[in-house]
Amino acid sequence: MTNDISRRALLAGAAGGLAMTASEAHADTPRHTFGFCLNTSTVREADGKGGGKSRPLTDLIDIASKAGYDAIEPWTSEIDAYLKGGGTLKELRKRFTDAKLHVPDVIGFAEWIVEDADRRKKGLEVAKRDMEWAAEIGCPRIAAPPVGATGGASKRDDPKFTQPIVDLVAAADRYRALMDVGAKMSVTPIVEVWGFSKTLRRLGEALLVAIECGDARGCVLPDVYHLYKGGSDFAGLSLMSGGAIGIFHVNDYPKIERDKINDADRVYPGDGIAPLKDVFAALRKMNYTGFLSLELFNRDYWKQDPHTVAKTGLAKMKAVAQA
Repeated sequence: MTNDISRRALLAGAAGGLAMTASEAHADTPRHTFGFCLNTSTVREADGKGGGKSRPLTDLIDIASKAGYDAIEPWTSEIDAYLKGGGTLKELRKRFTDAKLHVPDVIGFAEWIVEDADRRKKGLEVAKRDMEWAAEIGCPRIAAPPVGATGGASKRDDPKFTQPIVDLVAAADRYRALMDVGAKMSVTPIVEVWGFSKTLRRLGEALLVAIECGDARGCVLPDVYHLYKGGSDFAGLSLMSGGAIGIFHVNDYPKIERDKINDADRVYPGDGIAPLKDVFAALRKMNYTGFLSLELFNRDYWKQDPHTVAKTGLAKMKAVAQA
């Protein structure tokens, strides 16, 4: 990691990046305009088996553009499918540009945090490829969730390969290694909070990893649903500044206990019980002016017309964000 001197310097810098100063906390800050983004999981296609499948990336660009979004947040699997279908990254970048859509982030799944050194090495190779893709399409960031270290959170996971990370400082070292890979392409990985995981399930854990990585570009990806699922109090957002957030995932959830709620229970913003008014007040107060990305996995929405879902989601997100 870093020596004592560099660690002190890092923490001094983090105070400006992650915590609001006293003057900021008491100042009357103006209302800020957010950018509105569509995470492509929101408009997947029902597969007839109770799940969903990704649509072609060209269709997703069309859906986001026609609905009026400022940006789109695709998954690396969708970019991979586009390339395997004969497309090129140069063409894809032009498609985003022609549609007037920013690409602020790409959702990746590289195993950068796992305990096994060999798997972690392979994970960094996957991350390098993903970040090269991101750079080629003009995307500055990529999500970095704790893939492979969730502690057997899914029935599909083999517990032998999903041991949770207990030492978060060690996780910070691994995040720094990921950051070093991305620095070569000017792409920043974002530590993502996963509420169902035993690693990085809370906002504070993700922030610790970002602070202790030794790189001032470190940032986190909070998600309304995941903050609730993982047990974080939304009041914790007030301790941050806008620069600490790479992108913010927006959704809502019904009245279901934390240990029983799952991804499919997410609903449109404003249709649940999440304290969204407080969330957006905190984002404004911390001067966050980045993108709000609508990320849903609602099976009922997947059965509906994707253009209708995208438009409805944008209208509801704007309504709660600008209230």
